[in-house]
Amino acid sequence: MNPPANPTAQIEPGLSATETTVVTREITVAHFHPEMPEVYGTPFMIYLMEVAASLAIQPLLPPGWVSVGAEVNVRHLAATPVGHTVTASARVTAVADRLVHFAVEAHDGDELVGSGTHVRAVVDLAKFERRIDNKRK
Repeated sequence: MNPPANPTAQIEPGLSATETTVVTREITVAHFHPEMPEVYGTPFMIYLMEVAASLAIQPLLPPGWVSVGAEVNVRHLAATPVGHTVTASARVTAVADRLVHFAVEAHDGDELVGSGTHVRAVVDLAKFERRIDNKRK
């Protein structure tokens, strides 16, 4: 089977998606560093933003293709305590070959807690996994 000529052909600026999570102690800084405050950890916020970005474009990718994180430029603007729901949103801002650019934000119901940009690379999953398998050897 031949690869699609342009796996990002259906992706256009403006496409968006959201993803939410409830902050539990397991995704706080204090869970990993007990001397730190019990607030939502930056890596988990970034992950939530990446999931939202992936959800925005995955239905439009050809079968066997996925997107993987390639770049993150995010500011964590405010602390979020346990029990709050964080919603991350991602909106496509540009498509350049197999790279899809996003504006991303996270809100905790009280205020904007994160903002920035994210880039995902669209890859053929089978080829990607073969490269990973070769690295394992």
